[in-house]
Amino acid sequence: MVSSPHEAMHHIFQDHPGLFSRVSEVLGIDFAPPTSVTVLPTDLTEARPLERRVDTLLRLETEDDEPLLLAVEAQGKKDPDKPASWAYYASYLLTKYRLQPLLLVVCQDRATAEWAARPVSFGPPQWPLLTLRPLVAGPHNMPVLTDPAEVRKDLALATLSAITHVRHRDIGAILKAVTTVLRDTPHPIADPIVELIAQGLGKHPAAEMWRNLVAVDLSFYKSYISEEIRDEGRTERAAQDVLEVLDVRGIDVPAAVRERIVSCGDPETLRRWHRRAVIAPSAEQIFSEEQDE
Repeated sequence: MVSSPHEAMHHIFQDHPGLFSRVSEVLGIDFAPPTSVTVLPTDLTEARPLERRVDTLLRLETEDDEPLLLAVEAQGKKDPDKPASWAYYASYLLTKYRLQPLLLVVCQDRATAEWAARPVSFGPPQWPLLTLRPLVAGPHNMPVLTDPAEVRKDLALATLSAITHVRHRDIGAILKAVTTVLRDTPHPIADPIVELIAQGLGKHPAAEMWRNLVAVDLSFYKSYISEEIRDEGRTERAAQDVLEVLDVRGIDVPAAVRERIVSCGDPETLRRWHRRAVIAPSAEQIFSEEQDE
């Protein structure tokens, strides 16, 4: 199943296609900034029943060079079958579009990034037929941006940096720098970045840091993730209020009751339980109407 970090690592290039020229600059390779970008279909399936899809595919137009095709692949772990698939993508794209293909692999861990960056030759060792050399962006070469001034210069690059450095010891400072900048960033720009980073951090511990920062530093935002975070915060507090009333009254709360309270995500239900907790003779009695239904 495709994970949310996988989607964020390549989808950011659809939202910010100019990001590739900045990434290539970081990687020490000179590609002119695109003058226009076209998002192309990602389905590379042949007529026979063999399905192959690249994660993101962009046609980049530049002033200096002929158009090129940028295929972006998000790679979460080493996969010995991937180089052959990537070589197929390159050959297929060259054949279909008659434009030079380029592959960028985005990773979140150093070992996978270094594996993906190795040139892979196909053919007998004494006469290799072709060599695959993808560009790779990951924690080994993306900048660590903890200064809001640097983040402000390029929010798209800062977003990719945060996603690729999800395991970095300074991830808290990285995310804090981003929210500092997002405070005075227009909503149409800031909201998608809030979502992309949340998606890119997936289930890593850094995801909770991001959720807390968004809830506190960006409390005025109305994006999906910020609303979700605030709703979760309100329901968590409401559940604790129910338990606190029962505790103050000296009423024993069995583990099953406690679990039902803290796992409830409906604010209205928690308010109802809170009112009953004031007079209920036992913890189980706060659910009395539900049990009668």
